[in-house]
Amino acid sequence: MSSPAEFYQSLPPITKAYGTACLVVTVVCQIGLLSPADIAYFSILDWQVWRLITNFFFLGKFSINFGIRLLMIARYGVQLENGPFQRRTADFLWMMLFGAFSLLVLSIIPIFSSPFLGISLVFMLLYLWSREFPNANINLYGLVTLKAFYLPWAMLCLDVIFGSPIVPDLLGIIAGHLYYFLTVLHPLAGGKNILKTPAFIILRHRQVMKWRIGAPPPINVAQQERATGVAFRGRSYRLGG
Repeated sequence: MSSPAEFYQSLPPITKAYGTACLVVTVVCQIGLLSPADIAYFSILDWQVWRLITNFFFLGKFSINFGIRLLMIARYGVQLENGPFQRRTADFLWMMLFGAFSLLVLSIIPIFSSPFLGISLVFMLLYLWSREFPNANINLYGLVTLKAFYLPWAMLCLDVIFGSPIVPDLLGIIAGHLYYFLTVLHPLAGGKNILKTPAFIILRHRQVMKWRIGAPPPINVAQQERATGVAFRGRSYRLGG
């Protein structure tokens, strides 16, 4: 893109909305207009139900780690929404909602308890991307080249080496694998797809599409597979969205 504005406008709708929300919430917390404790998922006190949502938009204060997480959204989230979920915005939204719900349930377990689940949701996107594009070559910080399939585990190992918390990464891997198992592995084994996108999300998406919001241009699937290294053609087109 010739300018940052054009790049931003080219982003798919769900990834753009989530990345923008994460950036705005971080800026607001950084300048002191809002305290992270006000949006954290400690517990729902006095019916503060917004904590169930707002905790997903905080990726930590400005730091290298925050920049890496934001870049992960811009790369892996965009490639998912423009690739396997191309023209399936409703399915992508349902995947994000299912992931958020799964993380909230998992965080009830004391060992997985976390006040902020945004990093876990981003890591879920990374894990799903690694399963959808397993043969893509990734250069990790200019040190080693590996297949995308191993990238989540390599990132997890780096967090262990540098002493960063690994619980958010583990939560993202678990939630991502649960979604992938229910929508890809289980149906491929002859099971029934029990995680279809709800009708109300599909209907809302169709209404939005009338205004051409989030309607991507057609793409050359063969060219995309050569560029990204998809292992099996069409295996991701699994939901009825």
